[in-house]
Amino acid sequence: MVFSWRRKKAAREKLFKVQELVIPNQFLCPISLDLMKDPVTLSSGITYDRESIETWLEGGNFTCPVTNQVLRSFDQIPNHSLRKMIQDWGVANRNYGVERIPTPRVPVLGAQVSDVLFSLEDSKKRLNGAGCLELVQKIKKWGNESERNRRCIVANGAISVFAAAFDSFARDSFERNANVLEEILSAMNWMFPIFQHSLDAEARAHLGSQDSLRCLVWFLKSGDLSVKQDSMIALREIVSLDQKQVEALAAIEEVYEVLFRFIKDPICPAITKASLMVIFYLVSSPSSTSIKTRSAFVEMGLVSLLLEVTIDSERSTSERALGVFDRLCDCEEGREEAYRNALTCPVLVKKILRVSELATQSSVSAIWKLSKYGKKHEENVLVEALQVGLFQKLVLLLQLGCGDETKEKTTELLKLMSPYRDGLECIDSVDFKNLNRSF
Repeated sequence: MVFSWRRKKAAREKLFKVQELVIPNQFLCPISLDLMKDPVTLSSGITYDRESIETWLEGGNFTCPVTNQVLRSFDQIPNHSLRKMIQDWGVANRNYGVERIPTPRVPVLGAQVSDVLFSLEDSKKRLNGAGCLELVQKIKKWGNESERNRRCIVANGAISVFAAAFDSFARDSFERNANVLEEILSAMNWMFPIFQHSLDAEARAHLGSQDSLRCLVWFLKSGDLSVKQDSMIALREIVSLDQKQVEALAAIEEVYEVLFRFIKDPICPAITKASLMVIFYLVSSPSSTSIKTRSAFVEMGLVSLLLEVTIDSERSTSERALGVFDRLCDCEEGREEAYRNALTCPVLVKKILRVSELATQSSVSAIWKLSKYGKKHEENVLVEALQVGLFQKLVLLLQLGCGDETKEKTTELLKLMSPYRDGLECIDSVDFKNLNRSF
C-alpha cells in the first residue's frame, strides 16, 4: 500500500511538472496541438506531425489545413532539423517529465512492399520455405513499426499473397513447413481487422481450402499458445465470410472436439471467445450439415457447459455463449438437454436485461423454444420460469422496447404464462418504477 501511494504521488508530481512546462509553439502540430514526434513538411511549406496529416489526407482532404491551399502534391518531406530541435528540447526538459522522443523510422513505400510480395510469390511456387520465411519476417517487421506501414502493406495485396502461400505450404506438409506457416498466420492476424470482413474471393478460396483448414485445426491441437490464438482468430474470420467455408470446416470431424476443449478448459480469453464464435457459425448454418453439427456438440455436453460458462464469464463471453445455447435449442436433442438441466431457467432469466441486448434476445429466444418443446414439458418450463421472475422481466422488456422478433416471442410467452397467473390483467398492476430499479 505504501509503495502504491508513493508511485501515485510521483505520477501526480510528474504530471504537474509537465503541465507547468510551456512547449514552444513551433514544436506543436497545427492539427492535434500536441508535441510533434515525426514532423513532416507539405508542399505548402507548413509542418505537421506525420500521423495527424496522414489522417487528414486519408479523410479525403486535398488542402493544407493551415493555409487552405490545394496541395500540389501529397509528398511528406521529413523535417529533420525541427525533429532534432524537439529531441534536444525533450532531453533538456526531462526533469519536467518530458519523455524521450525516439528517431522515427522511415515509412515503407508501396514499391518496396510490391517487390517483397513478388519475391514471396516466387518462393511460394518453388516451395522455398527458408526464402519465404525471411520475406514474411521482413513484412512483419515493417508492419510492427507503424500503423501506416500496415495499411500500406495491406493496400498492396499482401493478404492474398499470404493466403496463397499458406495454402501452398499447407498442401505440401504441415510438419515440414510449420515455421513458415506460423509466421504467415502471425502476420495475417493483424491484417484481418484492417480488411474488416472484406477479403477478396482469391484470399477466401485459399484460406478456406481443405488443406488450409486442416492445417489450422492441426495448429489448434499441437501448436503453442500464440499459434493456437492466431489459428483460432483466422478460423473465426474465415467462417464469418462465406457459407462454403463453414461447410468445409464442419466436414473436419476433429474440429468439434478441439473447439469443445477450448470452452471446457480455457487457456486464453481471446481463444475462448473466438471458439464460441466459430461454434456459433457452425451451428447456425442453414445447410443440412448444421443438424449433424448441433447433435455432435450436444452429445459432447456443450449445453450444460455453456450454462456454466454464462454464469461466471464477463459480458462478451456470456453474450456469445448465450447465442450458441439458443442455436442448440433449435434441435430436439439440445432442447432435451436444456430441459434436464436445473440451471437452464434460472440462468436464462437472470441474463435478460443484465448483459446486453443481444444476450437478452438469445435468452428470450431459448426460453421460447423450450416452451414449445411439447405439451409434456411446456407447463414445467413456464412454471419454473415464473418462479424465477420471468414474467416481470418480460413486462419490463416490452416497456423498454426490443426488436420485432423478440417482441413477438415475449408477447407469446406472456400469453402462455397467463393460465398460471391471475390473467394478463396483472400487467397493468406492475410497478414499473420499482421494477426498473430492481433490474
